[in-house]
Amino acid sequence: MTTVRKATMADATELSRSLAAAFDDDPIMEWMLPRSARNRAERHRKFHELALRKLHLPHGEVYTTDGLEAAAEWDPPNQWRLGPWGQLRVLPAFIRTLGSRLGTVLSGLTMIEKHHPKEPHYYLGILGTDPQHQGKGLGSAVLKPVLDLCDAQGMPAYLESSKESNIPFYNRHGFEVTSTLHMPKGPPLWPMWRDPQPRQ
Repeated sequence: MTTVRKATMADATELSRSLAAAFDDDPIMEWMLPRSARNRAERHRKFHELALRKLHLPHGEVYTTDGLEAAAEWDPPNQWRLGPWGQLRVLPAFIRTLGSRLGTVLSGLTMIEKHHPKEPHYYLGILGTDPQHQGKGLGSAVLKPVLDLCDAQGMPAYLESSKESNIPFYNRHGFEVTSTLHMPKGPPLWPMWRDPQPRQ
């Protein structure tokens, strides 16, 4: 049986390795850090460590497995937007990680922000499982705590899927595609919304 728990700062480095492996072939990650990018693997891992340490661990909800093979990184209602001070705080680390791609990535993030729903909701920023452990239900397991919380609070949930092939997985958890977004000179994203489900 899979044991799920809240992640801590002590998990960030190891968990970033699992997430970098999970997103290695992700179209949005390829757009952010192309395969030709110098030190891509380490910069990719650093991106996930940055998201954990600076964004989701201090301000959100991060659930993982005991072996750190999977993680779901959530922002609570009305806390998904960084704001000017938050952006300034993480900007140096983003510059080091994204390098010359920073401008393009920021324009993409601005576009995503414009389409983000205004209604209060839990926002799933990142969900990933190390490929060596995929197909074992770990993604569903780390999603469950916050989806249960959504249902208990009567709160919706929202995400953007970066792979069309992942849509059926999210459908099984109650999410529905609401539109398609196209990143600047990049791949599409599928925004998905989940209304709270009746408790069984």
